[in-house]
Amino acid sequence: MPQEMILANAALVLPDETVRGSIVVRGGRIVDMGTGTAVPAEAEDCGGDFVAPGLIELHTDNLERHIRPRPKVDWPHQAAIIAHDAELASVGITTVFDAIRVGSIVNGPNKKYGKYARAIASEILTMRDSGGLRISHHLHLRAETCSETLIEELDEFGPKDRIGIVSLMDHTPGQRQFVNMDKYQSFIRGKYGLDQASFEAHVAHLYALRAQLGDRHEKAAVAAANRYGAVLASHDDTTAAQVASSAGNGVQLGEFPTTVEAATANHTHRIANIMGGPNLVRGGSHSGNVAAIDLADQGLLDIISSDYVPASLLLSAVQLGAHWGNMAKGLHTVTAAPARHARLDDRGRLEVGLQADLIRFRLTEGVPALRAVWSKGVRAA
Repeated sequence: MPQEMILANAALVLPDETVRGSIVVRGGRIVDMGTGTAVPAEAEDCGGDFVAPGLIELHTDNLERHIRPRPKVDWPHQAAIIAHDAELASVGITTVFDAIRVGSIVNGPNKKYGKYARAIASEILTMRDSGGLRISHHLHLRAETCSETLIEELDEFGPKDRIGIVSLMDHTPGQRQFVNMDKYQSFIRGKYGLDQASFEAHVAHLYALRAQLGDRHEKAAVAAANRYGAVLASHDDTTAAQVASSAGNGVQLGEFPTTVEAATANHTHRIANIMGGPNLVRGGSHSGNVAAIDLADQGLLDIISSDYVPASLLLSAVQLGAHWGNMAKGLHTVTAAPARHARLDDRGRLEVGLQADLIRFRLTEGVPALRAVWSKGVRAA
């Protein structure tokens, strides 16, 4: 266990306010907190830097980027997991739900992708349990309903895997994230180098899969989430009708709703809205969907996810805090809020007795510069 650590003269980011004070860590837990600017001889003087809970990431594609750094390039899994873990620690993320795709296309005419979830999940769990990772890792299964092998892949997991989140994903072209087919075509052809004929064959195959298996796959994914004891999430809901269907399935997290209509409906059904940090930082969605800041202004943004840019998590929360004029409120979207909705009651807040996942940062012209990251009281970055 790490020895005692005292951080003093810090701007402590609490759930509802920021106060100058100190925090004492022992045995991986927060054991005491106080207010004021005093710096005991054995303490580290933070000089007014912010000290906040470690960031909690519920949905990131970052691991897949390390596993497959380029199309058709597979990287050794353990090396990829270690690099992913180190990158997240370096940007202040101390708890991550690694998003892993279940549901593959192995017979598609052009764009094929095979099974990998069970193997990578086992490697993550082994490395986590052996103490080989810097931060806390949990599993998030992205269930692709428009696929060929979803049910058999879901059956490879069970309660012993402690799956944290299962999200219902439907990437059938022409709806949800890519209502605009021109944007979808530009994205897919650019990413995978498909010519026009190959792209059209790919789209036709997906339509056929959705018609044949989509409803069955959705029901299987909902049943699997219940079997695992996982939180159920929807993905890219666009209409109130889609949200109503999600609510009927027991969804509690609405990942990246694409319209104000869907985000409003989520709150009506007590579903928390998750929006992407890149959307906030860039000022809008790369797919042409609703801007996260617009949802924030309407009281419809609950949680931020870094999505595909890990460094966006802290930056977007700080920007949101500046926009709201309340740093604590901004940081709440990446700490206490995701912890509560992911059923993690031992972290996400600066509170005596909780896990000592902490970050220290200062602002340079409004941009957060991390000074240190601790996971369970141990320096991680």
